[in-house]
Amino acid sequence: MPTLTYRDALNQALREEMQRDPNVFLMGEEVGVYQGAYKVSRGLLEEFGPRRVVDTPIAELGFAGIGIGAAMAGLRPVIEFMTWNFALLALDQIVNSAAKMLYMSGGQIPMPIVFRGPNGAALQLSSQHSQAWEAWLAHIPGLKVVAPATPADAKGLLKSAIRDNNPVIVLEGEILYNTKGEVPEGEYMVSIGKADLKREGRDVTLICHSKTVTITLKAADALQEQGVAADVLDLRSLRPLDEAAILASVAKTNRAVVVEEGWPRCGVGAQVVDVIQRDAFDQLDAPVLRITQADTPMPYNKQLERAAKPSPEKIVAAARRVLYLE
Repeated sequence: MPTLTYRDALNQALREEMQRDPNVFLMGEEVGVYQGAYKVSRGLLEEFGPRRVVDTPIAELGFAGIGIGAAMAGLRPVIEFMTWNFALLALDQIVNSAAKMLYMSGGQIPMPIVFRGPNGAALQLSSQHSQAWEAWLAHIPGLKVVAPATPADAKGLLKSAIRDNNPVIVLEGEILYNTKGEVPEGEYMVSIGKADLKREGRDVTLICHSKTVTITLKAADALQEQGVAADVLDLRSLRPLDEAAILASVAKTNRAVVVEEGWPRCGVGAQVVDVIQRDAFDQLDAPVLRITQADTPMPYNKQLERAAKPSPEKIVAAARRVLYLE
């Protein structure tokens, strides 16, 4: 099985879907001549031309709206935002048009559109460029939201998103683009709405997604050295949420820690905890704990930024607390 970077897995998914279906096109800032702000669209302009790889001005509201109109007319747009922080300007189109069109048309107008780009913090980009938006977007009925953590999941989820007849949000990780992993060739799909057990254990369930998967696996390694075997469950899909996988893991381990990159108030982790307390309360041997970003705008200072983010050390400490080891 070939080893690819996360960015090349996304590129492969885009190329395969554009080759398969002439209605698929890519539009966004610097996707064409510059080959993508993060080089995800490398080589696509040369292969498919400017009618299917469309450079736009820095006008997120405008080109998001154009994409929605194209989807209503039967095309399958993939809209790339240079960062989801910039996509705030397009939320009116995403929330009030894309998410609601199928419902408001009584099921007559499908909305096969993908909105994708990097989400959350990278390294020292400060407050306005380091925000994790998944809780905002997963809150909206009519949207599907996925957050791949590995190259294989990036390819499989993006291909599924492009073929979906609903608007799908694909949240990528800027610091994941260079990570490498094995990626199946050809017709490889990952179902939206299915979590993945990245590591199996018996003592505690660690629930995570996107960039927090890497640090959670590091925490699981550290816990293993202390004699603690952790289930590491990668949600992958945030809306719909794989509640069955969450409950199955918690029923096995009887303890849970939820890890996320976003702020603590009204976060994705709060929804996961609600699922657990509602349907697995009697299986719990300890309260569910959450690891989140500090409840503050992201600092620019390197040490403060590191202190504000989730870390393996914080996850290990939380796991030990739910196991009553400290």
